[in-house]
Amino acid sequence: MMSHMEELEQEPFDVAEFIERLTWRTSNELGPEEFCPDLLHETFVQTIKDLTILQERQQRKCEKLEEALKEEQKFHGVNIDKLQEKHHTSVDWFHQLDEKINSVAGKIIHLGEQLESVNTPRSRTVEAQRLLNHMSEFLIPGRLVNDIFSDKSKLFEAADIIQKLYTISQDLPTAKFGEAKKKIEQKYDEIERALIEEFARAQKSEDIESMRHIAGILSQFKGYSQCVDAYIEQSQASTYGGKDIFGGILPMCRHHYSIIKKVFSSPNQVMSKFILNIYQLKINQYAQTKLEDRRDEDKYLKTLHEMYSRTTKLSSDLSEFTMDSDDDLLAKLTMNIFGKHLASYIDTEAKVLDAKCSTELREFYRLKKHQKKQTERFQELKRDVQALIGTRANINIAQIEDYGGETFLSEELAINLLQESKMAFKRCRALSKKTDLPSNVIRLADILLRYLMHEHVDYSLELGLNAIPRAESKTHPQIYFFDCVQKSNMIVHLLEKTYSASILPSVVSTPRYIDCIEKKRIMLDQIETKLDSGLDRSINAIVGWVKVFLQSEQKKTDFKPDTDIDTVASSACHHVVQQLMPAIQQIQGCIDGENLTSIMTEFGVRLHRVIFEHLQQFQYNTAGAMCAICDVNEYRKCVRELKSPLVTQLFDVLHALCNLLLVKHENLQEVCGGETLNSLDKSVVMNFIQLRSDYKTIKISNSLKGISDQRI
Repeated sequence: MMSHMEELEQEPFDVAEFIERLTWRTSNELGPEEFCPDLLHETFVQTIKDLTILQERQQRKCEKLEEALKEEQKFHGVNIDKLQEKHHTSVDWFHQLDEKINSVAGKIIHLGEQLESVNTPRSRTVEAQRLLNHMSEFLIPGRLVNDIFSDKSKLFEAADIIQKLYTISQDLPTAKFGEAKKKIEQKYDEIERALIEEFARAQKSEDIESMRHIAGILSQFKGYSQCVDAYIEQSQASTYGGKDIFGGILPMCRHHYSIIKKVFSSPNQVMSKFILNIYQLKINQYAQTKLEDRRDEDKYLKTLHEMYSRTTKLSSDLSEFTMDSDDDLLAKLTMNIFGKHLASYIDTEAKVLDAKCSTELREFYRLKKHQKKQTERFQELKRDVQALIGTRANINIAQIEDYGGETFLSEELAINLLQESKMAFKRCRALSKKTDLPSNVIRLADILLRYLMHEHVDYSLELGLNAIPRAESKTHPQIYFFDCVQKSNMIVHLLEKTYSASILPSVVSTPRYIDCIEKKRIMLDQIETKLDSGLDRSINAIVGWVKVFLQSEQKKTDFKPDTDIDTVASSACHHVVQQLMPAIQQIQGCIDGENLTSIMTEFGVRLHRVIFEHLQQFQYNTAGAMCAICDVNEYRKCVRELKSPLVTQLFDVLHALCNLLLVKHENLQEVCGGETLNSLDKSVVMNFIQLRSDYKTIKISNSLKGISDQRI
């Protein structure tokens, strides 16, 4: 039974596990191979009996413990009742004592009031008697004999007396008491100076308690402001932070503000005067010294911006010390210092930015060894007339200057101009009045547009346009204008970023916003027009050369040989494709996005037109038709690089048309009814069929009958 007890007291107790152990012990007694259900039954019955007996024992123990608990509870209940009775008694005694204390306190207060009513007149009489005694000393001619006014150890007592005598003397008639009033005023000034000197000595030794006491006495004197001035002067006598005074002002103000609050009765007024002295004397003198030299205007602007920015930041930091009524005090002080400089700031800024941009451009062209030319208004018309005369007279009078591929467009120069402009815009935002800011920013933006976009980009595009070879040139054109497009787009992108970051935020909510945007739009439209013109002429130059080259180099025997030849593309086709591939790669390297798709499509369409018209100038026999198809296949491979579905479709149709030159005449109707050619106009199809050398035979044999019906 004891073993059962130990198992039942285990935590946690698991019934299933207990039965398993009991079964295992019973089975283990017989051996691992034998099983006796009767023995197991007897074991379970005996265990149940043991557990029943154990339960009865535990029940009896619980009953005994409950009885003991009830007895102990009853005992503690009696003790609590006794304690409550004692507590009630103590509370009653406390109330009685409180009533007696209040009664005594009331009597004491009444007695004190009676004593005060008796003592106050007496004290006033004594004080008046004392003042009359001291007044009598000033009424007696000659030097004062009372040592209270000469003993430095009694300075505070003398100050109290002389202040009251001075107040009284102001009501005395001058005719009768003129001499006495003069002596009192002299002594008043003397003691006042002594108090200020004593205050200064206490300040040097950082004796806050003495300073507070003396300031309290001086607050009754007319020279109290001199005490404040003395404190401020002595506090600000030391350097603020070496050569850079701004670094030490804020810590100094925080240090002295904690002292001022302890010493003076009106600390906010004293602190305002403390800050006022810093601005009017220290900062003003420091700023004027820094800004007096205006020989280097760029340095002057940087110094002005730095000084003004640091002063406004200091004003923001010092606002914790100013009263609500002085919110604009620091702003007024700042304007008093920098007002005359800010009035003429924008003129100086515009002048400096203009000079810097002009210098950057001159230096750029100097390094390029280029003398800027005045672009002629009718330069393009002049060039076209020269080209026309040269074509008719078979002479070259239109000299094209391509400057060896130099575009005269520089991203580095653009970055320099934009960086200078950003600094100017930053200063403009800080130094301009809120009402003048939009106009000032637009004025600086106009300078940037003039030099960067007009004097640099627009001028370079003019040179680039003039360097584009004329259309239908006999020599393969070298096109540099695509590089101009790439660099122009890059510069425009940088300009847009500058507008978004530095210009538009200052004008976006003002009436000048539309003016600002319109000026930029006009300039960029002008640039875009020249870029479009240059791209159009560049494509014309390439396609025109293809046209002229094929006209001069493509032989009739290529498409109508007298004997059978290898079915390969013609040499003229190979040369054209060989020259076109670098041009396509150049365009892809210089242009991207939707512009690239548009340019490639236009280039492919014009190239298709030239080749389409070129192929219609020949007659073809079977071998020649094979050569033409090979040529078109080469062109198709080339134009796949354009990645234009429209161009690919056009050349696929051209390939199908060339197949009409090769198929047997019996199959022409079937081929013409195919998916590729079915949508074409019948005249186009018939024109290609007419290029066959056997066209007359086909016509006689009526092989073309029915083709017209298919075209409906």
